[in-house]
Amino acid sequence: MSAMAQPGSVVEAPATDRELAEFRELQARFASSFATLFDDPALPRTVLILPSLSLDQQVLARITGVHHYEERMLCLLLLLRMPRTRVIYVTSTPISETIIDYYLHLLPGVPGVHARSRLTLISCNDASPAPLTRKVLERPHVLDRIRAAISDPGSAHMTCFTVTELERKLALALGLPIYGCDPSLLHWGSKSGSRKVFREAGIELPLGFEDLGDAGQLAAALCELKRTRPALRRAVVKLNEGFSGEGNAVIELADAPVDASLLPWLRDRLPAMAFEAKGMTWELYEDRLRSMGGIVEEFIPGAIKQSPSAQLRIDPVGRLEAVSTHDQVLGGANGQIFLGCRFPADRDYRLDIQARGVRVAQVLAQKGVLGRFGVDFISVKESGSWRHVAIEINLRKGGTTHPFLMLQFLTDGRYDPETGEFLTPSGRPCCYYASDNLEAERYRGLTPFDLVDIAVVNGLHFHAASSEGVAFHLIGALSEFGKLGVVCIGRDHARADALYRNTVDVLDRESAAARPRRF
Repeated sequence: MSAMAQPGSVVEAPATDRELAEFRELQARFASSFATLFDDPALPRTVLILPSLSLDQQVLARITGVHHYEERMLCLLLLLRMPRTRVIYVTSTPISETIIDYYLHLLPGVPGVHARSRLTLISCNDASPAPLTRKVLERPHVLDRIRAAISDPGSAHMTCFTVTELERKLALALGLPIYGCDPSLLHWGSKSGSRKVFREAGIELPLGFEDLGDAGQLAAALCELKRTRPALRRAVVKLNEGFSGEGNAVIELADAPVDASLLPWLRDRLPAMAFEAKGMTWELYEDRLRSMGGIVEEFIPGAIKQSPSAQLRIDPVGRLEAVSTHDQVLGGANGQIFLGCRFPADRDYRLDIQARGVRVAQVLAQKGVLGRFGVDFISVKESGSWRHVAIEINLRKGGTTHPFLMLQFLTDGRYDPETGEFLTPSGRPCCYYASDNLEAERYRGLTPFDLVDIAVVNGLHFHAASSEGVAFHLIGALSEFGKLGVVCIGRDHARADALYRNTVDVLDRESAAARPRRF
């Protein structure tokens, strides 16, 4: 075993001043070449895609089929539509060739054989719950294979799901820049950091408190919140590095006392909070709170309530771009878990959400943030108008990233920030409904080939001529977990929703028909 795989190795060692300086130099070189390279899609380049979920592993473990989430960035295989682009895609375990073939056949105007010749798939053959990046760093032969696949490091870069100290170490080991946020700035994407950025941007955020490090601080913050707003009936507790709502919990305050017994009353009720993550316990939650910190906020009520988000990008030369808006579809016991999204967000407020997102992006750009990120809101309709409250920043790719990239790559269209719409080259508008959580027990046992067969027989395709149809992702989770991702693209929301309902109907019917009879 290599030295890098041993406890106390360089994988776990804090970055040295020299390493930090080397990383800044890599990023500076990337910025100097970015405009020339990225503005001409015909130029040769290599993109190393590293879909590592370098997040809290105990929180991630609560998500069904989470190790297949490395497949969510397979939409970036559509970069191969650029004829001289090479893609290296690294995963923990091998991806079925049926899945790869499915994506390559989505490429508009590029023969699959040509695209496949420019694609290198590398697997660590390790299904353990450790982050993918750690697995790569601990395998010198995998590192050698990645280096061998990069013909010109000067025109290559890494793109990652999230960028942590691990990804920075890998960038240094390979001598490649990252199109993403410097890990030293990740605090601004935590729940506590987000609240500070919102204040700096001058946009509304929920009443609450950040930088809470243990149960005592949490109870004290809840006590102050209730005393400040006596009518408050519920509060939300969030772990700083929670993912897709899995680090959230709700505490009921309607029956809280108003006298000196409030604080001990709250301490007693913390273990009984309603945790969003399946199987979460107070003991585990308290441990995560001590290790990563958290916040407490008022629960925003509303008879008419939406959860929109704005996606933005800051490129290496400092250009700021509004990318999209979405209405998130949330579920779970208290409506905190991300299930899917609709694009674009409601016409009544999409530009308002975008404008607030731009103000956040301007603050983040001043701090040196780079790459794609999202800003989430809660929007409540009160007396005929919408109130928008900012709740978090995600300095990484998220659940709204891959559906939009699929739309962009499949149609070769563009987002119009003046209207908040997406238009094909012919000027046709596109909407979509996307979900990472199309899940049913009856889907278990369906293989990737079965899904492709069902799609072919039932016409579940994306049709370039009409710019409408269905594209799947998270296909690898289907057989074991009965879970699948889908992007349904239509000319308007009604059409996209209808495509989704039809897809569910088809899968339900086909999977039921495939069940063996019981005698």
